[in-house]
Amino acid sequence: MAEKGFLLCVLFAFFCTWGVSLVNARRLSLPRTTVLDVSGSIRESLNVLSLSPQNEQKEFQHQERSFPSSSSSSSLTLSLHSRTSIHKPSHKDYKSLVLARLERDSDRVRSLATRIDLAIAGITKSDLKPVEKELEAEALETPLVSGASQGSGEYFSRVGIGSPPKHVYMVVDTGSDVNWVQCAPCADCYQQADPIFDPSFSSSYAPLTCETHQCKSLDVSECRNDSCLYEVSYGDGSYTVGDFATETVTLDGSASLNNVAIGCGHDNEGLFVGAAGLLGLGGGSLSFPSQINASSFSYCLVNRDTDSASTLEFNSPIPPHSVTAPLLRNNQLDTFYYLGMTGIGVGGQMLSIPRSSFEVDESGNGGIIVDSGTAVTRLQSDVYNSLRDSFVRGTQHLPSTSGVALFDTCYDLSSRSSVEVPTVSFHFPDGKYLALPAKNYLIPVDSAGTFCFAFAPTTSPLSIIGNVQQQGTRVSYDLTNSLVGFSPNGC
Repeated sequence: MAEKGFLLCVLFAFFCTWGVSLVNARRLSLPRTTVLDVSGSIRESLNVLSLSPQNEQKEFQHQERSFPSSSSSSSLTLSLHSRTSIHKPSHKDYKSLVLARLERDSDRVRSLATRIDLAIAGITKSDLKPVEKELEAEALETPLVSGASQGSGEYFSRVGIGSPPKHVYMVVDTGSDVNWVQCAPCADCYQQADPIFDPSFSSSYAPLTCETHQCKSLDVSECRNDSCLYEVSYGDGSYTVGDFATETVTLDGSASLNNVAIGCGHDNEGLFVGAAGLLGLGGGSLSFPSQINASSFSYCLVNRDTDSASTLEFNSPIPPHSVTAPLLRNNQLDTFYYLGMTGIGVGGQMLSIPRSSFEVDESGNGGIIVDSGTAVTRLQSDVYNSLRDSFVRGTQHLPSTSGVALFDTCYDLSSRSSVEVPTVSFHFPDGKYLALPAKNYLIPVDSAGTFCFAFAPTTSPLSIIGNVQQQGTRVSYDLTNSLVGFSPNGC
């Protein structure tokens, strides 16, 4: 009996030691530091203002396809471009371009926070009213006007609209549901890279009546002569107003998808310079993935300071060896994609942050979303302060400099070709984590060697993982199994 007790003690000690070793191995497998290529980043900042916009006017070979009644297994693909690659910035230097991007980004974040605040407050679409603006016949001949800014961090795909398809660049946005395109005749249209779409030349254009489920699904709509009118406002002064219709949408080298509900905007204003409209990738019923019954979609966002391209894919599986996390939803607002996140690490060590900082509460407040349209990741102030302070402790060997715009932690790296910095990592259930490359959180804000820590605090309960932190990673949304996948170097 004594021998049995001794054997049990030995086995217990062995398994305890083995378990601790596994935990330590997992902790040690996370790199403590990573190297930032300072010279490469500065070189890109110098080149971005001289890039020539692409002129992708090719006609796509395609075959018509109707929507499946359930999720389709066939993969659909679109090319994905940064804004810089299709519309040359007019800024005098890189710093002014960055400042314009950050100003637009702050407007974007306020807009997202307002949307969730309205949803939680119980303000429904019946409480909202569209802009009261008649599209008079004589007003439809006014000249086109340019948008107010070219400093956005948006990404574009080239899409065919109508029959025969007219190919235009459209913003892709996971924070929006309604698809829309600028349409002739224009009461007020901003400048875009392609000719304005004219629905009178499309055989597949079909206005929606007010009683259709698509019209009733709009947040803001109006009925005129039994035709459905829509309005979408983005909180930054941008908006689109026009007719709601169904149309054929042709993807890059793929099938034509019939009867997609899309706004035909005759009155459009704001910060969409270069794009003809927007392809909504949100979780609502009017979004593009929802309308085509996609089982999944994924994108890989290239560095927005280059003219490289990647892909936006539908119905493709999460790539092997991806880091996966729960995809969560908020019953107050179905547009946003919430991430099941458990913590943040710096230099191989988990920060002391309560999990509740990343969770949606019973009222629908809080949580953290993945958003393609926001540039800089926003974190609740306490979380951000903990992250920043830990990063600063690990970068005391680097010369600091004054903050820039919303960035309060910046460095003068003008005399360095590369630097070693603490690794920043996002952590998920079951011990999974995503270690970010240094260029995704220490970014140039001018061409003289000033780099800033690319996170920012927010007073809103909503946290956001932005596209700077997503660059170079294929982000997959498995809508069937409620998973988000991150595949580094997936472009």
